[in-house]
Amino acid sequence: MKNLDRRSFIQKTSLTAAAVSIAPTYLKANVERPLYSTYMGGFAAPKLENVRAAFIGVGARGGTHAKFFAALEGTEVVAICDLYEDLVKEKTQWVKDAAGESRHKNIAQYWGDEDKWRTMLKEVNPDVVFIATNWANHAPMAIGAMENGAHAFVEVPIATTIQDMWDIVDASERTQKHCMMLENVNYSRDELMFLNMCRQGVIGEILHGEAAYIHELRWQMEEQERGTGSWRTYHYAKRNGNLYPTHGLGPVAQYMNLARQDDTFGSLVSFSTPARGRELYAEKNYPADHKWNQLDFKGGDLNTSIIKTTMGKTIMVQWDETSPRPYSRLNLVQGTKGILAGFPTRVALEGGVEGLTEDHHSWVQGEQLEKLYEKYDHPLYKRLNEAARGSGHGGMDGIMVYRIVECLQKGLPLDQNVYEGCLWSAVSPLSERSVASGGAPQPFPDFTRGNWKDTEPLQIIS
Repeated sequence: MKNLDRRSFIQKTSLTAAAVSIAPTYLKANVERPLYSTYMGGFAAPKLENVRAAFIGVGARGGTHAKFFAALEGTEVVAICDLYEDLVKEKTQWVKDAAGESRHKNIAQYWGDEDKWRTMLKEVNPDVVFIATNWANHAPMAIGAMENGAHAFVEVPIATTIQDMWDIVDASERTQKHCMMLENVNYSRDELMFLNMCRQGVIGEILHGEAAYIHELRWQMEEQERGTGSWRTYHYAKRNGNLYPTHGLGPVAQYMNLARQDDTFGSLVSFSTPARGRELYAEKNYPADHKWNQLDFKGGDLNTSIIKTTMGKTIMVQWDETSPRPYSRLNLVQGTKGILAGFPTRVALEGGVEGLTEDHHSWVQGEQLEKLYEKYDHPLYKRLNEAARGSGHGGMDGIMVYRIVECLQKGLPLDQNVYEGCLWSAVSPLSERSVASGGAPQPFPDFTRGNWKDTEPLQIIS
């Protein structure tokens, strides 16, 4: 749509008092921003010359974040907290090895009790807190960190319920502290290149996207006493929807400028297949009396959700951590002039790609992509890829942590705001509601309370 048409459309479809009166409870409860609260889209916190960080949960992701963070100039790891003593001591040594004990020499260590993180926050008073724990703890820990005066950086998803997401938004606005979900895929090379191409108008007006997290993870059921499988398996058993939407959805939402001036999330419909894979896996690999064989798995092996935006664009979001198939995030975006797609990475444009294809019936892929990387690689990737090498997930983790520290030290807005983390994560509870109601549409809450219309799109950062 032309800008004039878009503005007219937004004015005509703005949420009215009448619409609010018949809206679901989770939409009605938070229409007005509480007094003395500040909108956090585009918020820039005061500069932190030295970023003092605490880490809660260092079994897997949190430990690698701490290691890379510790190696950056102008950082200090002041505390590490986990349920298990061996993990705390191991990751403390990782931190010291990364930058030498002279900079990270007074690392407070906490383990044992489930509430030790609260003690840590009060005793250490960090500037920022990285949270990489089980999903149920994300919201209380993020809120606790912000209320203690720290910026919160939370692994995906940011929370599992709409109410927890509202509570996170309200805490961030009330305390004026960042709460960013650690969506690392937004910093992957191809996702950054696609963002750059979309911003340059290479595929014209964007109409449709496809996003997924398809990753066979049945092996995690071996983690029974501690580790991801020890708690995540129960989510698969009890919940039926898309439980992990953000890795695929985050980049597509940024391509489309969702919740950032151009458009925002409208509604969602969702359907799941029968739940078979994990039950069969448990029957095959564990004794009949094993705890996994006592579970009644409710969550469908594959979930497909369709999002319709306020402006009528569509996004298909799929999730499957069970089926035997190759990994994919889909990462597809269709425009009026062409298409960008992932897994494998390929591009087709109307009229062809200069010097490579003659028309849109042929893909540019494989070795041909080198010419596109030369032309469209995101400047952020070109600047930080070498520095982030070896940080995990092909370097995307390191670019993300580097950017967090850079933004905090320079007093810049973060690349992802609290509202995006909540909107991307909201697919989970909304998909569960839609599946339970036979695919009935579920409206998205507007966590921005209307301010998305004035929020600048993410720039191409160099």
